Order: sequence, then structure tokens, then C-alpha cells
Amino acid sequence: MPVVEGIIDLSAPLRSADLRRAAAPVSVVVDASVRDRVERGRGFLRDVREEERPVYGATTGFGALVGFAGREDEADQCDNTLAHLGAGQGPDLPHEVSRAAILVRTWSLAQGASGVSAHVVDGLAAMFATTFVPAIPRYGSVGASGDLIPLAYAAQALRGRGQAYLDGSRMPAAEALRHAGLTPLTLDGRDALALVNGTSLTTAATALALDSVRSSHRALRALTCLLADLLGCDPGFLHPRLLGAYGHPGAIDVADGMRKILAGTVPSGTRPLQEPYSIRCSPQLLGAAEDALRYVDGVVAADLSSVSDNPLFFPDDDLVVHGGNFFGQPAAFAADVLAMVTAQLGNLAERQLDLLVDPARNGGLPPMLAAGPGRQHGMQGVQLATPAFVAELRRAAVPASMQSLPTNLHNQDVVPFGTQAALRAYDMAGLLRLLCGSLAVGLRQAAHVGARRPTASGCAALLDTLAEAIPAADPDRPLDADVRKAAGLLTATLPL
Repeated sequence: MPVVEGIIDLSAPLRSADLRRAAAPVSVVVDASVRDRVERGRGFLRDVREEERPVYGATTGFGALVGFAGREDEADQCDNTLAHLGAGQGPDLPHEVSRAAILVRTWSLAQGASGVSAHVVDGLAAMFATTFVPAIPRYGSVGASGDLIPLAYAAQALRGRGQAYLDGSRMPAAEALRHAGLTPLTLDGRDALALVNGTSLTTAATALALDSVRSSHRALRALTCLLADLLGCDPGFLHPRLLGAYGHPGAIDVADGMRKILAGTVPSGTRPLQEPYSIRCSPQLLGAAEDALRYVDGVVAADLSSVSDNPLFFPDDDLVVHGGNFFGQPAAFAADVLAMVTAQLGNLAERQLDLLVDPARNGGLPPMLAAGPGRQHGMQGVQLATPAFVAELRRAAVPASMQSLPTNLHNQDVVPFGTQAALRAYDMAGLLRLLCGSLAVGLRQAAHVGARRPTASGCAALLDTLAEAIPAADPDRPLDADVRKAAGLLTATLPL
């Protein structure tokens, strides 16, 4: 049996930290207040249907076929919802993304405005105490009427149809449910539609990408300080009067944090009057990134507290409202901004590593930081790989949020493509981590081949942490695992 650690309470606001925790078994609590509002919403739906008031998806067809009657039997109407959405393609989503998406969906349904059965919320919550993960193909959502196709795969797997993972092994979903001790979900048409009619995958992927990029952003601030100290740079480029005159809040805050890390540094007196932009302009670049990330913070926070579905039911006001709360434009814009930030942070990390390995700019350290140039090659392989990462970041940073294509017989005549933007941002965040890890390995190697001992205590502590975990490249060896290890170490050393 999996070890369940921690609790996620559906009566409390959902946070990005909850999404990260949901990657592993965790207890998701459905308390009496949650169950009461879900049952109240469900009761209101029953009343509305008895009054024969129109409710999309309860008795109608879906999407462009809303003008036609659906199936009369409730179980058949569930199949009517889900079967035609089995059109996804491509590799399965990362497990942490799939489980995070289901957590976002569960929280939205638990607000009681979707008219779902209480046992649906209970069943979703029960999944999180296990290692069960629906197999969800990556491609197929336009993020307009919710993440219909990927969430349909999740719903089908929780019904025991399609494929799923348990303890990391892929198998038929019915088998995975049985081994996990989970009961397959039974759904009617409203339950099925509510499970798919939200942008939960888009929200989850954006939130996870944001957390990763924020971690890399913090790492780059610290690594920039370590680079400046190892080279003996004058920290005047961080002067509070200078940044105060610049006037941008993010730059002011970033420079303040960098000054703290560099507190006590002593310039070598041998550097040029003005450093290259990758050092001198780092607070402006990192500060602009901080300002942009704060915008994304706000969008993600709003999405995590959003009821994303159609229609919505408001018993207190005797209202059934049909509209567009499943339209993922906010996250689409935010994910595109996140992609641009990620690409520029990647540019910075790659340029700093290039500076560090160049004897014309690194204060006379050996080329490629090789312990014995020619006989050894130091950082040459790592430095060769980093432009490939940056090129991929640049290629991927093309905005998705305005690539609208009409679909569904022009019912969905404008779409945000937020799912593409979010999953692309998630992928890019992983490449940025590798660039940070590459720079960290280079800084550790620089200390081995002759860079001075850092004079700021904060920089010295970071270098010691890196040196303890990562041996010097002397003699040459593959450094791929070291880059990944350094990336993980930076996340652990500079926690969220």
C-alpha cells in the first residue's frame, strides 16, 4: 500500500503547493460542509429537471448538436458525453500533470455549482490516496469548452475504461482500479459533462510550470551572485540608488535580494569598469521577469479558485446560468507570458556560462574550465549542449493564445489554445532547470580550476553546497547526471 502523506482539504482554497503534493499519494478530505453544498447543488438540478427547465447536456446533445435531444437513459447519456471524445493522440501526459489536473477538477466540482453527485467528488478524492493515474494523451484540447478530450480520458479511466497507471505501470484502467482498491465511478450525463467541461488541465499545467520557473528564477539570482563573486566583480550594478531610479518594482526587489546574497563581497579590482550585460543588467532582466511572474501568479491564483464548468447552478438564487466559464483565455495568456520569461531566463543562463568558460572574459581561467586544456575538456560538452536548449526554448516561445481556429461547426468559433500554451510552458520549465543546472556545474568547476574563494558568505555557502554534491570534472567524465543533480539541488537549497 502507498504511504499517504499530508492532507488536502476541499473546503479550503486550492494552492499550487497542493498540486505538487498530489503527484504522490495524499489524503483529499471531503468534509460535511463540502458534501452539503454538493448535495444541495445536486438537489437543485433535480428540481430544475422536474420543472422541465432547459439544462444543456442533461437531456440535450453536446456542442454543436445541442439542438438535438440526447439519450433518455442516464447511463446512456453519460456514454453519449464521453465516447465521442475519445479522439486524443500522442504520448501520455506526465503523471504529476494528470493528477494535478484531476485535483483542480475535483476542487471545482466540490464548490457545489456543477450539480454533480456527491459520490463523484468522493470517488475522485479517494483516487488521491493511491498511485492511480489515468493515461491521458497529450494532444486534442483547444481549451475552449474546457479540456474536453483529455478530461474525457481521465473520466473514462476512473470508470474502468481505457488505460491507467498504478505504481508507474501502465495497464487496463479496470485492472488498475481493482488493484488500487478503488470503485469505478458511475456517472449520469450531468456528472460526465461536469467532469470534462472545465479547463483543469490547462490550469494545472500552468501552475506547475509557474512553480518550476519561479524556482529557476530564484536559482538564477543566486547563481548570478556566485558568478560575480567568483570573478571579483564590483557589485555597484546592484546599488539601491541605481535601481531606485530605474523604478520597476521587480528590479528593485530582485536587486535587494541579490545584495543580501553578495553582502560582504570584496571586488578584485581587476575587472573592467563595466561588466557584460549578462552580469551588469541581470537585476533589470531578472526584475522584469519577476514583474511578469507576478502577473502569472495572479492568473494562477484566480484559476485555482475558479469554478470552470457550464452550466452553473445557483440554488440560493434559483438560477441555472449557461455561459463560458470553461474558456481558458486567462491561463493561455499567462502561459504565453511564462514562456517568454522562460526563454529569456534561459538566454541569461546560457550567456553567463559562455562568459564563464571564455578566458578572454573570465579573468584568466582556463578555456572551457578544463583542468588541463587539450588533455581535458572541462565544460566543453555542457557548453555545447546549452545552445541547443536555448534554441528549443526560443522555438517553443511562439505564442499559442492567439492562434485561434474555429471548430465544432463554428459553435467554438474562437478558442484560446490554453492547453497547448500551458503544456508547452511546462516543457520549457524543464529545459530552464537544465540550463540552471549547467551553469551551476560550471561555477563549481570554475572554483576547481582557479577562481577565487567567494568573499560573500552567502556565495561561499552556495559554492560549498555545490562542491559537496558534485565532484570536479578532473579528469573528464560525462556530466549529464551532474547537471540534473545540480538542478535538483538548487531547488532543494532555494525552496519555494
